[in-house]
Amino acid sequence: MTDQATMDPAANGGVGGAERAANPRVRKPHPIEIESFEILRSRVDLSPMPPLWRAVTERVIHSSADLEYAVDVLTTEEHLAAGLAALRAGAPIVTDVEMVAAGITARDTVCQVADPATGRMARAAGITRSAAAVRLAYAEVGPGAVWVVGCAPTALAEIIERGVRPALVIGMPVGFVGATESKQALRDSGLPQVSNVSEKGGSAVAAAACNALLYYEGDPQ
Repeated sequence: MTDQATMDPAANGGVGGAERAANPRVRKPHPIEIESFEILRSRVDLSPMPPLWRAVTERVIHSSADLEYAVDVLTTEEHLAAGLAALRAGAPIVTDVEMVAAGITARDTVCQVADPATGRMARAAGITRSAAAVRLAYAEVGPGAVWVVGCAPTALAEIIERGVRPALVIGMPVGFVGATESKQALRDSGLPQVSNVSEKGGSAVAAAACNALLYYEGDPQ
């Protein structure tokens, strides 16, 4: 089986085989992952996309086996480049739920949803626990974080309303109630973002979008 990451610089985050051989710290995908991306690329050609947008979309499809994300993910290369730069500079990653945090293994994350103080704030303020978690997390990390939302539309709404000044918001909550509306509000907000149009989404795809940037080994074009 041919390692497509060697053949295609966009595979494995934009680095060819020679650089991986020269730098042992560069991420080496598992053979099953390599084969999965080969199958993915045989079924949908995302090569016309800008490199970061392609990397994010391919990893979302890889995590979900759902090719419809090829036309469902919306962002700009500039927004993704800003997020990538922030992550490389050590920006905090904040997630809305523990399931998203569990999917991001390359870096520590901040998730306040299970903190007892979150429940107390939610009851006192008459807001959801997810919204309260955003308030507590922002008090901890301040501006410039990368926010990853895969579950709670109310968390996404709070990020927009709170004015958290993010480096990037990955907004992919799933569901029939409030999910598409919250993602549209994110796109309308002018914040740097990556989101998807449909009711689909979830913790796995939100984490995958973040991982795509964490794994990206090239330079944004």
